[in-house]
Amino acid sequence: MLDPEGSVEHKPSSSFPKVFLIPLAMLLAIAALLLLAFSATQQKEPDFYTFKVVNIRGKLVSLEKYRGSVSLVVNVASECGYTDSHYKALQQLQRDLGPYHFNVLAFPCNQFGQQEPDSNKEIESFARKTYGASFPMFSKITVSGAGAIPAFKYLIESTGEEPTWNFWKYLVDPNGKVVKAWDSTVSVEEIRPHVTELVRKIILKKKDEL
Repeated sequence: MLDPEGSVEHKPSSSFPKVFLIPLAMLLAIAALLLLAFSATQQKEPDFYTFKVVNIRGKLVSLEKYRGSVSLVVNVASECGYTDSHYKALQQLQRDLGPYHFNVLAFPCNQFGQQEPDSNKEIESFARKTYGASFPMFSKITVSGAGAIPAFKYLIESTGEEPTWNFWKYLVDPNGKVVKAWDSTVSVEEIRPHVTELVRKIILKKKDEL
């Protein structure tokens, strides 16, 4: 068809966008799926040090500060038959190996036999004055059952071992993974070689990095 000027009229072709529209949409969809998959793989797997807890003074703190060191997590009680022997041994362990490569992390609990009935302030005073406890202490909590705090639920799920009494002990490595758990009847002295070995590995690794 001729236009008024006598030239041939060329209609714009609509086939070009249609040809590339579908492949482009497919590429965008694939890119989005790949991005989601990558994000999922980059999400940090939870470990003990990813949790936050309340310390004995009532302040919310992150356990992340203990990453890179070994931790022995213990549910303590002030009026238990195991109190004296455990507190003495735990403080000795803290004195010998802590605080740079190792820490006892003490969580008071009144769940078993009602043997931790006092306030956080009284519990801390008892531990510090009676045993010279220098290890970190946290607010009184529930350590088993539905009411257990997330950090202890992680310990239980990781080991399949749930506290049934006071002074259960969970050994956590520098990466926040639970190595082993022991019940109240196992003394701190029996556990010491396991703790010492993990601390030794940290020291050797740091020497190699120098």
